Parts: sequence; C-alpha cells; structure tokens
Amino acid sequence: MLTDVTATRYVTPLREGGSLPGLVEADDLGTYVVKFTGAGQGRKTLVAEFLAGRLARALGLRVPELVGVRVDPAIGLAEPDEEVQDLLKSSGGLNLGMDFLPGSLGFDPLAFAVDPVEAGRVVWFDALVNNVDRSWRNPNLLVWHEELWLIDHGATLIWHHNWPSAAGSAARVYDASDHALASFGPDVAGAAAELAPRVTEELLAWCAAEVPDEWLAEEPGFASPQEVRAAYAEVLAARARSLHERITLGEPSVDGPSRAPGWLTGRSTPWAGDAA
Repeated sequence: MLTDVTATRYVTPLREGGSLPGLVEADDLGTYVVKFTGAGQGRKTLVAEFLAGRLARALGLRVPELVGVRVDPAIGLAEPDEEVQDLLKSSGGLNLGMDFLPGSLGFDPLAFAVDPVEAGRVVWFDALVNNVDRSWRNPNLLVWHEELWLIDHGATLIWHHNWPSAAGSAARVYDASDHALASFGPDVAGAAAELAPRVTEELLAWCAAEVPDEWLAEEPGFASPQEVRAAYAEVLAARARSLHERITLGEPSVDGPSRAPGWLTGRSTPWAGDAA
C-alpha cells in the first residue's frame, strides 16, 4: 500500500523543477520532496512519477521511497510567495512525496563514474518508460552515499497524455544519444537480458494497483480507474518485449558535451587531441 502522511509544514520551493515541487515536513517526522496535483500537468505527473518510481524500485534501481502526502490548503496561508500560495490552495487532498536525501549531490559525469552494467540498466529502464528527461542537460540523478539514485520521473509515460496514441508507443525507437549515462558505454543488451523477463504482466499490475483512484478518476475514454491501470500495464508489457532492439546510441546533439571523456565508448581518459 502507498503510505499516507499528512503535511505539517511547507519548508521551501525547489525551483529547479518546472512543476514547482516543494520540500515539506510531515506528521511522521519525515521530510519529503512533494509534487502537487495543482501544478503543471496535474495528477498525470504524479501518476507517471509513482508508476515509474515503483517499477524502478521493483527492478532494483535506486529511487527514494514514495509516499502519499495529504495537504490541507490552509498550510499555504502563511506563505509570502503568491505562486506557492496558489499552488497549495489548488492541491488539497493527496499529493506525491519522495523521501528527501540530505547531503545528496547532483550527478556530475566528470566526478562520478558509472560502470557499464548500471548505466545499461538505467538506459534500458528509461527507454521502457519513455523518459525524455534524463539527458546530459538535466540528468535527474543524485549521488548519495556514493551510489546513484534516480529522481524526477514526471516526464515519463508521455503517451498517457494522448491515450489513442499509447499503443503505438510500444514500437517507438528510444534515442539515448543525449542520455546522461551514454558516455559510460551502457550495456543495454545485458540489461535487457536481465530486466525484460522480470517486467511481467503480474509485476506491472502490482505497480499499477497502488495508484490512488483519485489520480485516475474520470479519465476520458475509461469507465473506471481499474481500466486505466490495466491500460498502463498493457502498454508497458508490450514495450518491454523487444525494447533493446529499439534503443539507439548515436552521436550526441550538436550542442552536446562533445569534449566529455569517453563519449559513447566508456573511456575514462580524454579524447586524443583534447590537449591541443
């Protein structure tokens, strides 16, 4: 079950994200990074964050613990920032929190090495959930206790913004050329051999079962939240079957980090000629 906590204090906005997540203290004495139903794409961002995060954790990838955070709109009355006030007023009810990792650092590929096995697992997973937001420009990766942690999956499952196109998503190519871990020689084939057999209909149904009804209610084209859950599982199951055949690792974009060590080769030393 998704653990529910109640927000007791809004600490500060985290303006790095476009949806204005915030640091919140809760009645279990925990501190969470919360995404709100009243921000950005609303509840669909929360569904994507929860489903992708739950699936990643089930596959052994490091994602901070996810909890439901109940917000009383009155919590924002003392906030001096009108944007934050409006956000909290429109986010009454159940929101999504991610355990805050104190002392964590943003991932820097020049300071933290990732082995090809782990890089391959992350790239394969991002391809599965159609993550368009793990590039070198915005890695959405943290280093905590010398381990790599995945965060911010609100931009995954992008096909759920247009359900009629969702079935076609299973056949789409995933271009990982600009992926934050592309320079570490990700072993995508090895990741596929390990992870694809584990992405079963049973696992996906288990992941989707915990998505709260209130985030799925009245979805156009569906008669019930359970139908929406089944649709998520169906698309992801179809995509997982031969996903590794549709992951490409070509040249980074023209504005990419062309001088980054080991780009597409996994080498730890600079390119020949970099000293020139």
